[in-house]
Amino acid sequence: MGHGSTGFDDADGRGHLDGLTRWSETVSTAAEPCLLIDRETTIAAVSPSCCQLLGLGTPLDALGLPLLGSELRLLDFTAARGELTEQDVEKIPPLLALHSGRLARGLLRVRFPEVDGPDATVDAIATPILTDGHVAGSLTFFAEV
Repeated sequence: MGHGSTGFDDADGRGHLDGLTRWSETVSTAAEPCLLIDRETTIAAVSPSCCQLLGLGTPLDALGLPLLGSELRLLDFTAARGELTEQDVEKIPPLLALHSGRLARGLLRVRFPEVDGPDATVDAIATPILTDGHVAGSLTFFAEV
């Protein structure tokens, strides 16, 4: 690779895609449950398996929605299954990676759209996505526990 090359350069050596754009197609077609959000916490891409795991409907339904304004319902780990407080929501891996610029990992308890349905506990690991050296979003992978 030439001096200053990122490995994502055009044939003429010019970079052509920002971090979010590069990851968007990969996430959209991934077999693994993964989610890409932008700096404003809008869902930029989501895999079909992630939609199923988190109860987000279809990828097309979720695309463009705010992460916390979507169908996603996060619960605390108490027996009461209460919704997360605003303070706790800021600590979920996708948002923590976005705001801290560092890797973030944690467990989430997700309520499915049917209120009386089963909850899912998922392990989430998130990384910030950079564009021109600045955090432009975060990419999160999920695994059911």
